[in-house]
Amino acid sequence: MPAQQIKPTRIELIRTNRRIKLARRGLDLLKMKRNALVIEFFNISRNIRGLRANLRDEVGRAIESVKLAEIMSGQMELERIAQMSSGTSVNVGTKNVMGVRVPELSTRSGMSVLKQEYRVTAVSPSINDAIKHFEKVMNAMLQIAEKENSMRRLLQEIDKTKRRSNAIENILIPQLVSAAKMIRMRLDEIERDTFTTLKVVKRKIVQRSE
Repeated sequence: MPAQQIKPTRIELIRTNRRIKLARRGLDLLKMKRNALVIEFFNISRNIRGLRANLRDEVGRAIESVKLAEIMSGQMELERIAQMSSGTSVNVGTKNVMGVRVPELSTRSGMSVLKQEYRVTAVSPSINDAIKHFEKVMNAMLQIAEKENSMRRLLQEIDKTKRRSNAIENILIPQLVSAAKMIRMRLDEIERDTFTTLKVVKRKIVQRSE
């Protein structure tokens, strides 16, 4: 704040001190938010590591189950069941994580000739097992994609919160403290000048009375 814009009044000093208190309270809240976001970020990061490890294992099991199904039922039967199966679409919603809007993914199956009841009774166990494994793979991939996007959003919010807290801590608060100090110095100077003037006036009054 430029010195020429600072009003050396007690009202201005009170206002500046209030702004300092408000800025420090806001800084504390921003630091608390940043710490909470960092904790949530690392929690999701640890969760993703576990999901990725499980996904690698599940992909291996799914591939083996398809090979077994092809041996047991033949490639023609696999292709026939695949054509009867429905396509799956991904719905993208949003949810709130620590005050940050992140995507929430869910799946929706389309129309299918191969109903769940029919699949259990009419599809061979080997093909049915392969279908289940690949359903698990898809769900795991969606979870990982959702959490990776959440991490990206959280990281952006952490960076934004850090920049805001740094601006308050290193720019705004020092400016306000400097302004308050300048006002106090100016008020003290005015008070000293007033006191000196009053002494001079009093001395002159006494001299005249004598």
